[in-house]
Amino acid sequence: MKLHRFYVNNIRDKNGKLTLNHELWVNNTKLLNQWLRVLRYKVGDELILFNDSHEKIYQIIKIEPPSSVKLLAVTELEKNIPKKNVILCWSLLKNDKNKLVIQKATEIGIKKFVPILTERCEKTVFDIERARTIAIEASEQCGRFDIPTITEPVFLKRALADYSDIKVYVCDTKEPGDYKDEKVDKTAVFIGPEGGWSDSERELFNTQQVSFLRLGWFTLRAETACIAAAAKLLQ
Repeated sequence: MKLHRFYVNNIRDKNGKLTLNHELWVNNTKLLNQWLRVLRYKVGDELILFNDSHEKIYQIIKIEPPSSVKLLAVTELEKNIPKKNVILCWSLLKNDKNKLVIQKATEIGIKKFVPILTERCEKTVFDIERARTIAIEASEQCGRFDIPTITEPVFLKRALADYSDIKVYVCDTKEPGDYKDEKVDKTAVFIGPEGGWSDSERELFNTQQVSFLRLGWFTLRAETACIAAAAKLLQ
């Protein structure tokens, strides 16, 4: 049976370093509610805990409801991280489309999310804490060891300047595309809004050292383009 995974980033040793000790007492209310009330864990059941340093299988050896659970480490697991470093810069979308982008692109292996503000942007408000929660839950589900970074929204020009020193791809249906599977350390891909890039934004691209990425011959929704681009660059 597949074990449930839980990201914990608040367990530290006396020097302040993230740790997962051989024995642990867990008293986090949210975790305990999920373990004891939702999943109905009992003594002998196993689960996986991971942070930015370790990932281990633990067995529940004692339950003191409702305040604490004692765990014993069974084995340390290999760290499963994306093999490529791809940054997704996408124009903010409306409704729950941003959630879909973060969730699915995390599962595919995007290392960093940069929401960008464009001329035809569908929204400008971005709840970064909710976005980080979505990324953590997606990482827990898919078996990924690391949690992707998510930034506050920035304007398109600023984002292009921030990544001017790495390989940058722009998705644009009006460009033929010149993608090559190059062996580079880091790549950024830019996805525009539903209405497409404006003329002035296309002029901006022409002044930058960017390449163009074509995602087939059909018109994709912006959230689909984000997922397709992530899959293409991480294959």
